[in-house]
Amino acid sequence: MVLGLIQHPSPGCVVEFMQGNQPVTGIVIEEKSGRLRVFTQTGRETAVPAARLLPWSGPAQEGLSGRNAMEETLKRHVDERARLARSIDTQELWELAQGEVASAPAGWFAELLGQEPSVDMVAAVGRALIEQKTHFKFQPPLFHVLSAEDVARRLEEAERQHMVERIATAGRDFVKTLFNLPPGQTPPTMEDEGLAQRLREVLLARIGNPEDPDSEAVWRELRKGLPEIAHLPLLLATRWGIVPPHYNFHFDQADYDPGDDWAAPFAEDVRRLTQAVAELPEPAPEDTTFVSIDSASTRDIDDAFIIRRAPGGIALSVALACPALGWEFGGDLDKAVRDRATSIYLPEGASNMLPTALATDVFSLRAGQTRPALVAEFLLSEHGAVLAKEFRFAPVRVAENATYEAAEQSIEDEPEGRMALAHSLALALRERRIERGAVIIERPDPSITLTGYPEKTEVHVEEGRGAPKAQLLVSEFMILANEACALWAQEKDIALLHRTQDVALPREFAGVWEDPVDIFRAVKQMGPALLEVEAKPHRALGLAVYAPVTSPLRRYPDLVNAAQVLSFLTTGTPRFDAEELSAKLPRLSARLDAAAQVQRYRPRYWKLTHIKQHPKRLWPAVAVEDCGQLVNFALPDLQIFVRAPKNLCGDKFVAGQRFSLVFGKVDPLSNEIRVTEALAE
Repeated sequence: MVLGLIQHPSPGCVVEFMQGNQPVTGIVIEEKSGRLRVFTQTGRETAVPAARLLPWSGPAQEGLSGRNAMEETLKRHVDERARLARSIDTQELWELAQGEVASAPAGWFAELLGQEPSVDMVAAVGRALIEQKTHFKFQPPLFHVLSAEDVARRLEEAERQHMVERIATAGRDFVKTLFNLPPGQTPPTMEDEGLAQRLREVLLARIGNPEDPDSEAVWRELRKGLPEIAHLPLLLATRWGIVPPHYNFHFDQADYDPGDDWAAPFAEDVRRLTQAVAELPEPAPEDTTFVSIDSASTRDIDDAFIIRRAPGGIALSVALACPALGWEFGGDLDKAVRDRATSIYLPEGASNMLPTALATDVFSLRAGQTRPALVAEFLLSEHGAVLAKEFRFAPVRVAENATYEAAEQSIEDEPEGRMALAHSLALALRERRIERGAVIIERPDPSITLTGYPEKTEVHVEEGRGAPKAQLLVSEFMILANEACALWAQEKDIALLHRTQDVALPREFAGVWEDPVDIFRAVKQMGPALLEVEAKPHRALGLAVYAPVTSPLRRYPDLVNAAQVLSFLTTGTPRFDAEELSAKLPRLSARLDAAAQVQRYRPRYWKLTHIKQHPKRLWPAVAVEDCGQLVNFALPDLQIFVRAPKNLCGDKFVAGQRFSLVFGKVDPLSNEIRVTEALAE
């Protein structure tokens, strides 16, 4: 029982109501039709609807008259309620209420502290429970007792909000200092290491996801007063020294770990697979004379070939690395590799899809080492027609890892040698694809090298070293093997992942294109290639079907297809059916797209950095497209496209006209480049 609690307050009754999220104490002066005139502790009179009163009115004071008497009475009650509230352990009240009630009025909780609590005690309890929003929810006239789960969640949210306020208060000036820090100057330090660490986490979160919801509230507070610029978190993190200069944020946004540290937890899987390869039998003599062709820096060698003249045509054997041997699909390593989806090769270094030990050693077709391989056997005519094909699994030993340059030299110097024979076959294979509508783009990528990376990076861009005959040889043999795999799988009723491009390409675009204008027009006609289980044409390649299997060290779809072929060859049934492959596609396609963003944008970043480092250079360009008020230019030396206002280029657009461009603002980070002059040649 509560002493002095009033149900319907009348003049002289002490009441409380909420104002500005705080309880206000007052004395009723007048009551009329549910509206009260109240003299408050601030010395003012105010009108208050009875419905707004907190449910602990009282006690009633008879004979109160005069302002001084009311002020003294209010002060006595306000002070007493504040004193009592300080002594109340709301955590204890919550624990006592657990399992007893779901909700109760303030008086019930006050009775837990004494047999006959006063109105002041009830008001003090009510005030304390209102403040304890993590454990109680006030819905007048009752306080709802929150569950342990709700309390834990609210405590976490309260701590998060508290941290937001602390970081915003302490970090805003710090962030402004970082933003205005002159180049080369030592960044300031935060005395509170806990706050500093949280601020680092916020910046890294915003770098990885500019729309990150968890850091949105604190970031909104931190960046107040700073200009709206792209990649502001990255700029601040770089100046603070959290990340190095030229940090590749695309990796963060793709959720892709560069390098090889990610593979450390899978050391046992690497050991197991290494042992499986070590236990392979010796290759047959005919499988020890393969030769591979790659760049001199390549370590993940995934294809090699043997070619010879044979009765009825040309015999070609293509050996493909086979990491599917012993691979455990669904295991932790497989899930990690699947989410990497592909290897990424950048000027600052390679990031392998597989653990580096597997990609560059255990399964790589290194000369003199026995390795597992899928071998595609072909008998072809002199004109490139496939007369017979078959796949088999076998240990192989590559005799030579040749470079493109060495292979090119051999083609030139030995017209009757195996490299020359391979090149002539590749020419025939390409011609057959052109007859079937293939659109072939010849634009060698420039060579990008970095010196002084990352602190004092200089970017060097040079024309790609030409080995066109050797490169043609390799590309045509790989296309042949991928096409043959798709056709062979159809014959055996094996489901595969196919690369498809089922679009209508005008017949006049079939051929080999080298001129920038022709290349631009041809590329605009092509739709994106898709990854599908259903076999469909790949129009740009001039193929009815195409299933990638030639790069299983570098691409997850190739690894899956290699596993399908290997399983059929060794057990008579594929590893997955079509439904299982279809289930893999959404996630796999998303991961491939994310990695492709890194591979696409990072080289362009370095090319723009190269331009920025040479502000006075004239850059040769070719006008390729009229875009209304803009003109599209190709820069053949850099293999990039830029746009310029049409009024810089003269009155008349002429496709193929050559210019020298002068660039003004170049911001590699935001992919911004502005043409200030276009000088016609």
